[in-house]
Amino acid sequence: MHSTNPSPDRARAPVAAGWRPLAAGLALAALLSACATTTSPTGRTQVVGGMSDAQLQQLGIQAFDQAKKSKKISTNAAQTRYVRCVVDSITRELPAQQQSGWEVALFVDDEPNAFALPGGKVGVNTGIFKVARNQDQLAAVVAHEVGHVISNHHDERITRQIGARTGLGLLGALVGSRYGQNAANTTGQLGGAAVQAGLLLPNNRTQETEADVVGQRLMARAGYDPHQAVDLWKNMLAASSGQPPEWLSTHPNPASRIQELDRRADSLAPVWQQARAGGRQPRCG
Repeated sequence: MHSTNPSPDRARAPVAAGWRPLAAGLALAALLSACATTTSPTGRTQVVGGMSDAQLQQLGIQAFDQAKKSKKISTNAAQTRYVRCVVDSITRELPAQQQSGWEVALFVDDEPNAFALPGGKVGVNTGIFKVARNQDQLAAVVAHEVGHVISNHHDERITRQIGARTGLGLLGALVGSRYGQNAANTTGQLGGAAVQAGLLLPNNRTQETEADVVGQRLMARAGYDPHQAVDLWKNMLAASSGQPPEWLSTHPNPASRIQELDRRADSLAPVWQQARAGGRQPRCG
């Protein structure tokens, strides 16, 4: 004889399904309550706090250690001293608590690239010398990358990515509870693409522009000609093999970027001249 009452498993299923969106919502609320807003060096409001400063610095240290293990480190002492000199001159312009302890690595890599990480780490590829043809242009690269760190861009990006994943989890739970797991999986896939194209990448372009602003200020204060940032990006553009569409790029449109750098360089010329008059005259190479 079959019972007319639903089985215990069937009775619990709607309840469990109902808990999924509630749990996701609580997770999202917990994330948002843990985050905070701050103001970037250019006055932009940022949402940060996805992880603590200590965790962020540890993440940067681990990433740098991994880069040193996976990439060949240059044995060219002169080039290494050159990069170290430029990094030191730029970081001396930071607030006192951020000036010391910056570690530098020069990697043997033809890709003209560089990066800076929380925890005071700077990595430069030897390929950068193809486009940064003097110390002022190298300073533009280094100051731009350090600008990302002091503008809390890594914190901001991680916080937004955590929020995006949590938000997608909430959306997937809501769809799954109504239309089933296949629909939830599709929502996650499509939502992930939408977040990548419509949320994370535009923020990256904003950060790149902000790092240009902060970096150009830094190099001028350190005694480097801010106009050389313009020449650097012209060299970068000439050396590139093509650019993706701006709406799918993590970098601003190259022509617009160069125009902005040029306009800003004119306004920063007095800062540069004052720095030179005050004795900040780098002689790195």
